[in-house]
Amino acid sequence: MIGNLIIVSAPSGAGKTTLVSEVLRRDSRIKPSVSYTSRAPRNGEENGVHYNFISYDEFRVRIERGDFLEWAEVHGNLYGTSKRLVEELRGNGFDVVLTIDVQGAEQARRLFYDAVGVFILPPSYQTLLARLDTRGANCAEDLQTRLRNAIDELAHYKNFDYAIINDDLNQATNELAAIILAERCRIKRRGELAEQIIKTFG
Repeated sequence: MIGNLIIVSAPSGAGKTTLVSEVLRRDSRIKPSVSYTSRAPRNGEENGVHYNFISYDEFRVRIERGDFLEWAEVHGNLYGTSKRLVEELRGNGFDVVLTIDVQGAEQARRLFYDAVGVFILPPSYQTLLARLDTRGANCAEDLQTRLRNAIDELAHYKNFDYAIINDDLNQATNELAAIILAERCRIKRRGELAEQIIKTFG
């Protein structure tokens, strides 16, 4: 059975990457789609693990080739998701999690009508500001850009299927894991198996 496509979006600093990492540790049937980006790695980030880091020019070439199922420019950097990788993982029965911005989520959901959208919200503006400030990787100008963008991004939560308030990491992780599990149990996904079981009663 083809795996689900789970799209997780949030404003920068809401904790979507940490949240998805926690869920991945719990369930071996979930695989991440490692995005491509033109930005430089931050401290502690590994190529091929956190992102596939490529040059701006190479990114543009991949766009022209149609390699991405979605791509967007965010805070002056390019980000994109490999169409081939997602299709391969889903074809092998894995649920694939895309951790992407709202622009990319809109593109992906137009291509994959059955994708499941999950939006992560911070509990407050003050919390988001503190999280971004704690990173220590953002200059004052970049910080203000991310905060301004957050206001626009938060308005998109209504376009998603689920909303999680990331106030407590453990609770938020439980909620995301529950969403993924519930989606596996939908009738449209279990119907064929249910019919096979019914036949054994004949």
